[in-house]
Amino acid sequence: MFILELTYTAALERIDEALPQHVQWLNGHYAAGTFLASGRKVPRDGGVILAVGQDRARIEELVATDPFVRLGLTEYRVTEFLATVTAPALEAHRQQLPA
Repeated sequence: MFILELTYTAALERIDEALPQHVQWLNGHYAAGTFLASGRKVPRDGGVILAVGQDRARIEELVATDPFVRLGLTEYRVTEFLATVTAPALEAHRQQLPA
């Protein structure tokens, strides 16, 4: 599982202009089952996405397709972790520690 942390590198006016493109991008990855949750950080200086995937390189490729990245509006920090304990709603994404 991955935590994708966005940090805005542009003024909020530019973020708001590109927001519809970013939301469309998010919706596509929700439909594909890659994204589980997302939202703005408080204070509003970026956002967070909870994502699933087996391969960090693939997640990093996916992040590069975000319109916010393509337009130079944000930077991402990708954190991979093993979700060994989950709420029942996320049980399908529970992971095992490597042997």
